[in-house]
Amino acid sequence: MQDSLEGKLLVAMPGMGDPRFAHAVIVMCSHSRNEAMGIIINKPKDALTLGDVLQHLGIEAKAHAPRTVMDGGPVKPDRGYVLHSRDFTAPNATIEITGDVSMTATREVLEAIGGDGAPQQFLLALGCSGWGAGQLEDELRQNAWLIVEPDDAIIFGAEHEDKWERAIHKLGLDPAQLTAAAGRA
Repeated sequence: MQDSLEGKLLVAMPGMGDPRFAHAVIVMCSHSRNEAMGIIINKPKDALTLGDVLQHLGIEAKAHAPRTVMDGGPVKPDRGYVLHSRDFTAPNATIEITGDVSMTATREVLEAIGGDGAPQQFLLALGCSGWGAGQLEDELRQNAWLIVEPDDAIIFGAEHEDKWERAIHKLGLDPAQLTAAAGRA
């Protein structure tokens, strides 16, 4: 197995076979020999706002209510995952992903976001993306994904429609020159 992709961005190649992942940018939250998990950060969830989610949970929103919620992937679509800056920590619940980005999937982080204790940067997604043993590695061998170093401006930026192109540009590539055809040298 290659090195862990935890903390990296997975960027879907053009022609991604699964339409749920077309032009997806995923923050990889965990990656081991047995499984991998990530959060899609550039697919808004049908006009759903943070305020809608907080209201549904009975949490008062003092700020951030109009913020868009992302569709994090097809696994556990009713579960919330918050990617956030390291200035928030929930004991025994927050997972460090990179030196700058953590993830918390508890009500505690949503209460902090609704109140005065919100992390400086955050993104809420419903659902996640998951792979079983060897599945992600197979997709990488099939050239389905590009691997990009993490970038807080891409992860937390509000310009969701531009994240895919910006991530590809980080590799020094022009998205218009990428092809959907897989090749072998």
